[in-house]
Amino acid sequence: MAPFLTLLSGIAWTIVYVESIRVGLRDKTYAMPIAALALNVAWESTYAVHDLMTSVSMQAFVNLIWALADLAIVFTFFKFGRRELPGFVTRRMFAAWGLLVFGAAYAVQWLFFAKFGAHEAARYSAFLQNALMSGLFVQMILARRGLRGQTLTIALAKWIGTLAPTILIGVIQGSRFILGLGILCSVFDLVYSGLVVWFQKHPDGLASDQMPVTVSASAAN
Repeated sequence: MAPFLTLLSGIAWTIVYVESIRVGLRDKTYAMPIAALALNVAWESTYAVHDLMTSVSMQAFVNLIWALADLAIVFTFFKFGRRELPGFVTRRMFAAWGLLVFGAAYAVQWLFFAKFGAHEAARYSAFLQNALMSGLFVQMILARRGLRGQTLTIALAKWIGTLAPTILIGVIQGSRFILGLGILCSVFDLVYSGLVVWFQKHPDGLASDQMPVTVSASAAN
C-alpha cells in the first residue's frame, strides 16, 4: 500500500506542475499562488539537495524534478505576475517583492529543518504549506473572478496528491497531526474544485457582481 500511495502522490503532483506550466503560458499568468509556489520551490530544492548528499533515493530525484518544474512556474510569475497588481507597483518593486517572498520561504524551510531535523521537518512543513496552498487557491479563484490560469485538472490532481500521503502518514502510520492537516487540505481542495466547476458552468463568473454606485440627494445637489 505504501509504494502505491507514494507513486500516486508523485504522479498527481507531477500533473499539477505540468498543467500549471501549460495553463500559465496559455493564459499569460501564473497558475499557483506565489506564497505556495515559493514554499514549494524551497521545500523541494532543500530536501532534494539534502537527500542527494546523504542517502540517495528515488524521492530525492523526484524532488529534484519537481523543483525544476517549479522553476518554470516561477518564470511565469516573474514574466506575467506584474499585471495582477495595481498600476503603482513598478517592475522593480514587483521583482523585489518576489525575491523577498522566495527568500522568506527558504528561511521558513531552514528553520523547520534546524528545529525538527530533516525527517520530521519535511513532513511538518510539507503539510502546513499544503494547507496554506489549498486556502490560497480558493482565494485566487475568487480574486480573479474566473478560471484564468486555473483548471479542474490542477484542482483534482492537487487534492489526490495530498490525500495519498495523508492516508499513508496520517492513517496508516498514525500521525494525528498530519491527519488533521490533511483533512483541512481536503476540505479546501474540494471547495476549490467545486468553485472551478461552478465557474465552468458560469463563464461570466462574478463579473456582474459589482456594488452599485449610489449618489445621495445632497451630493447630487
